[in-house]
Amino acid sequence: MKKYVDVIVPLPIAGQYTYALPPEWETEVRMGCRVVVPFGKKKYYTAIVTRVHDTPPEAYETKEVSEILDKQPALLEHQYAFWQWLADYYLCTLGDVYKAAMPSGMKLESETLVVYNPDFEAAEPLPEKEQRVLDLLSADPEQCVTQLEKASGIKHLLPVIKSLLDKEAIHVKEELKRVYKPRTEARVRLTDAMSNERNLRFQFDLLARAPKQLALLMKYIELSGWTQPGNPPKEVTRKALLDAAGASSAALNELIAKKVFEVYFQEIGRLTQSNVDTLPLNTLSPAQQQAYTGILNCFREKNVCLLHGVTASGKTEIYIHLINQTIKTGKQVLYLLPEIALTTQITERLKRVFGNRLGIYHSKFPDAERVEIWRKQLSEHDYDVILGVRSSVFLPFRRLGLVIVDEEHENTYKQQEPAPRYHARNAAIMLASMFGAKTLLGTATPSIETYYNATHGKYGLVTLTERHQNIRLPHIELVDIKELARKKYMTAQFSPLLLQKVREALENKEQVILFQNRRGFAPMIECRICGWVPRCKNCDVSLTYHKGLNQLTCHYCGYTYQVPKSCPACGGTELMNRGFGTEKIEDDIKTLFPEARVARMDLDTTRTRTAYEKIIADFEEGKTDILIGTQMVSKGLDFDRVSVVGILNADSMLNYPDFRSYERAFQLMAQVAGRAGRKNKQGLVILQTKSPDLPLIRQVIANDYNRLYQDQLAERSLFKYPPFYRLIYVYLKHRKEDVLDQAADLMATYLRSGLGERILGPDKPPVARVQTLYIKKIVIKIEQTVSMKKVRSYLVQVQRSVIEDERFRSLVVYYDVDPM
Repeated sequence: MKKYVDVIVPLPIAGQYTYALPPEWETEVRMGCRVVVPFGKKKYYTAIVTRVHDTPPEAYETKEVSEILDKQPALLEHQYAFWQWLADYYLCTLGDVYKAAMPSGMKLESETLVVYNPDFEAAEPLPEKEQRVLDLLSADPEQCVTQLEKASGIKHLLPVIKSLLDKEAIHVKEELKRVYKPRTEARVRLTDAMSNERNLRFQFDLLARAPKQLALLMKYIELSGWTQPGNPPKEVTRKALLDAAGASSAALNELIAKKVFEVYFQEIGRLTQSNVDTLPLNTLSPAQQQAYTGILNCFREKNVCLLHGVTASGKTEIYIHLINQTIKTGKQVLYLLPEIALTTQITERLKRVFGNRLGIYHSKFPDAERVEIWRKQLSEHDYDVILGVRSSVFLPFRRLGLVIVDEEHENTYKQQEPAPRYHARNAAIMLASMFGAKTLLGTATPSIETYYNATHGKYGLVTLTERHQNIRLPHIELVDIKELARKKYMTAQFSPLLLQKVREALENKEQVILFQNRRGFAPMIECRICGWVPRCKNCDVSLTYHKGLNQLTCHYCGYTYQVPKSCPACGGTELMNRGFGTEKIEDDIKTLFPEARVARMDLDTTRTRTAYEKIIADFEEGKTDILIGTQMVSKGLDFDRVSVVGILNADSMLNYPDFRSYERAFQLMAQVAGRAGRKNKQGLVILQTKSPDLPLIRQVIANDYNRLYQDQLAERSLFKYPPFYRLIYVYLKHRKEDVLDQAADLMATYLRSGLGERILGPDKPPVARVQTLYIKKIVIKIEQTVSMKKVRSYLVQVQRSVIEDERFRSLVVYYDVDPM
């Protein structure tokens, strides 16, 4: 009986597709294996098999699977169940989840550009199909797979491309430049003819007149231990042999030509396995021990527990003890962090305890490395502990026992673009529950929803109010910069008090952190004469000035513009900077403190994985005196010598049109303040604001989270916001504003007919045009008692009705569930 497979393709398409299996592969394919399938007229994709069966589809004629890529599943069954939950809960397709979850190197596609490698030299004649493709590329060195397929007449081209990639005869651009290729190492061994002692002795005599070649052969015998009878020789790398013998490649090539040696390639992998001497665990302080015991007691009754511990209370040490206890039982741990910057610092601490049992996973890693971690997780030698950012929830786990979500309040756990727009904290709780595992949420400033769940019995709650080694919380000094600016006492963005305290810290060989939640040199440039402000041609926003690059940049679409010499509106040449970002602060600080060593940590300075590590390492080692940064510096970094923290403009965090702005501002300021005075003395925080009388500012100074929580709860209950209501935002985008207005009105009408007064809008969001698309937003507020299953199915139905309308062919419609 003919076999068929249902597959997911990495496209935002509802439903799955059925393909026929050629008879010779019927026994080889299982659920979770990757296969190459034709899609549409000319495209090929790497799809994932979700079911093997013998029922042909009725609605369409099946095409055949073109190629099998896996002997063993690349997707485990419970992972597939997790993907289904994500697609269902966050109202997106399985294809969206697949595209986000798997590293690019595991998703070969036919639209990719293939590039000829002019340096390639074949060691032996290539198969006929491969040679044909290379000939086509040598004539036109850059073509897409579809183009090559047409020109070569080869029906199933992806396996041929894969083989040429492995030989490095070609590379692939954009997406497929990152297609996974195992890392190999050249090794040397004796040929079969030389493998007996008689032949080898004869060879020694022949080489008497070639001393360099003879020395190389002798060195190989020594390194491989070949002289020990009965023992297989050790593997010797080409590099190690040449280095040990002090010989040239020419001598080795001569011996290869004489059939004495042969070179072979061994896959070695990119994952560093160092021989780490692991250290015993530190002893917990009485307060930490009490919290640790409290968490274990909570886990007996609840699957989720919140650890509410003040900054510098030593939460990480408690996590390490919990991880140790979990892996002793043979289970795995997933440790989530909100920022890549944090993984670089915590990695060292965990490596010292867990050594090679620890794996790191985040987007700054090269794609090939992420592929290897994914594959290692599928093997018998998987990591016991995975440390990573939000995408780590997608990795294969087989024996998950504990998930730790550190700094659980952080909004960077929420994926914004593209779909699935998941929240890693909530997804991790769900993933853990599928394994019957426990989840620990840790933070000094819990999100309102999490604290509500903890105080209402849904989660366990453990509090840790004592800082480690009894260090006092930092003293917060409030500075009214509105009054100082009026009296002209401010120097650039700095109050006299802040400058004085920075100077004292530098004299005492202490460190300073300055926090401004805006990157760039100036938020905008303005013409002093007519008020003209440069705006992005693709988006409805003003451009940010970056002095170092001498350009204007749109932080929404990334488009860059030259800085104008004169105002295009009035011709005036008086263009001035308005506001300030981290780059401007860096500039001013270098002028005010020329002797200080200054570094900046924001999105512009941390484009690479090593950039994070270098900035943090330099600051830890005292090579940097003043660190200027955006919210990256607020997230749990632990520095010994920081005595002063300056929050330069608290108001910029408050004036944001979002119901969470006060909660976020409190969290950010409390977290930044927590970086001060971490080891042996009380730190000082200078909080500069134009609104010193705001209740929120008083709550930050008193570190009064409970007061903030009560105020926010009362407000949210009144205006129907989480945790009392669930939120879903509907976004509609189109290039034509009039078409968008029609679509948004129609969708709102559909939604109101089923959900009534729960619908607000449609309205324009604060930024109403991004990347040439106009945007409209509808807000849905749903009571916690309503069945979300019915709501979701209705929302999917409405979305389909609007998209299928002829008038709205190129309309983009998506849902953002539990928006941040």
